[in-house]
Amino acid sequence: MITLSFEGGQPVEPSSIVLEMRHITKTFPGVVALDDVNLSVRADTVHAICGENGAGKSTLMRILSGVYPHGSYDGEIIFEDKAVAFNSIRQSEEAGIAIIHQELALIPELSVTENIFLGNEVTGRGGVIDWIEARSRAIDLLDRVGLNVDPDTAIKNLGVGQQQLIEIAKALSKNVRLLILDEPTSALNEDDSANLLNILRGLKAKGLTSIMISHKLNEIAAIADAITVIRDGKVVEDFPVTAGLVDEDRIIRDMVGRDLESRFPAHSPKIGDVFFEVRGWTVEHPLIPGKLICDRESFYVRRGEIVGFAGLIGAGRTELARSLFGRTLGTWLQGQILIDGKEVTLPDVKSAIDNGLAYCPEDRKVQGLNLLDDLKRTITSAGIARITRRGVIDLDTESSLAEKYRQMLRIRATSVDVGVNTLSGGNQQKVVLAKWMFTEPDLAILDEPTRGIDVGAKYEIYGLIDQLADEGKGVIMISSELPELLGVCDRIYTVFEGRITSMTNAADATQESLMRQMTDTADQATNQPGRLS
Repeated sequence: MITLSFEGGQPVEPSSIVLEMRHITKTFPGVVALDDVNLSVRADTVHAICGENGAGKSTLMRILSGVYPHGSYDGEIIFEDKAVAFNSIRQSEEAGIAIIHQELALIPELSVTENIFLGNEVTGRGGVIDWIEARSRAIDLLDRVGLNVDPDTAIKNLGVGQQQLIEIAKALSKNVRLLILDEPTSALNEDDSANLLNILRGLKAKGLTSIMISHKLNEIAAIADAITVIRDGKVVEDFPVTAGLVDEDRIIRDMVGRDLESRFPAHSPKIGDVFFEVRGWTVEHPLIPGKLICDRESFYVRRGEIVGFAGLIGAGRTELARSLFGRTLGTWLQGQILIDGKEVTLPDVKSAIDNGLAYCPEDRKVQGLNLLDDLKRTITSAGIARITRRGVIDLDTESSLAEKYRQMLRIRATSVDVGVNTLSGGNQQKVVLAKWMFTEPDLAILDEPTRGIDVGAKYEIYGLIDQLADEGKGVIMISSELPELLGVCDRIYTVFEGRITSMTNAADATQESLMRQMTDTADQATNQPGRLS
């Protein structure tokens, strides 16, 4: 018999079913988000929930965790054989349920210990925080999640994979017995993702039950004991995983309601002449004098071409993109940008936009969107001159053009007047793309454009990328998913420690060859693979 023994909690003898959500229905104005959903989760398992963005997965988990309080939905929740009604996240945590959202909720300036016990402080006599005991408990919790870091380290000095494990340690500190993870590996590289899955396996062996929302079907196949597929607010499939065998095509079919013959649209490129070239681009780290985030990098893009950039997290791909797009990161030291053979200077974002560049950032919520705005204002924000007459915004033109892009990108929203913050992650990503497509750029720089979105939405975004290329635009695509780069791009550059290490035609590349170039710097000193001869 397996029992739980997490710090601060009493051992729990699990029943076969630890959680039941019965006939859950949740509506928002004009939208039925969940329609009579039933979910059963067995103890000591990892239960995966799949579905397109906007299908209702996160809404269901927010109900379970108390984000949406009892009374705002219909149905009932049975946890550990007891009916529960949560009105806040604190109440669900006190009952033993914790949720880790896709966007991590850690405070960068605070230490690991402070973050783990924030809101759940370890106190001694008189209610004063006992920092010695808190630090000791933090060390124990870090050991349980396999993370060897100093608990006094500031969060800002740790990698994303390490921060994800700290979120789990934080949940364990609250005597969690059911852990909900919403896209836990969306921002992780392959090594960190594999490590996280191993941690979850180890916690399962100790009696922790997990619910995992993920769009990465290979990871679901690797770890899930059962899978529930939700489409348009309804459960369409619910089945156990037998001997680790998962039919990914079946899951995709259930998610999108149709067969996807290929993960990537068929595309015949029409590649023209070189129109964008970077030579010897060198940029210093914004906080560390002498450290280069871009070290004499050179590359080019042709019209109608999709150019991929591959590299491990921290390799310098985003740093390169942001430094090119109006020098929004780092201190420029030297290097040239040539557009149609003419050298240009892009000292700020406005000059980059005026010269035909667009940049979709990897962090859509922090850098790509104003979550307080509605769709129409967000979509038109980067190209405001298109809807301005004599310094006054033409509101009718703004609405009609925004609606055009909403329909073109199939953004799931009742109108362009709804708030961006009401949309699912995938639809928010489409809004970011719409915002920059609205500027009609010549070069679109897309940084992790499909991070955290489902296979159906990915397919649509791949189609939009192909559309940009077919219009004679150039596209730079940064992605941590090598199959995605191989499936979408025409050429691929690899980056390591701020240097371009290789350039390969996608048709001649493999995941293995790209991975070698992402880690091997032997030829960097003599080669400039991106430079036109």
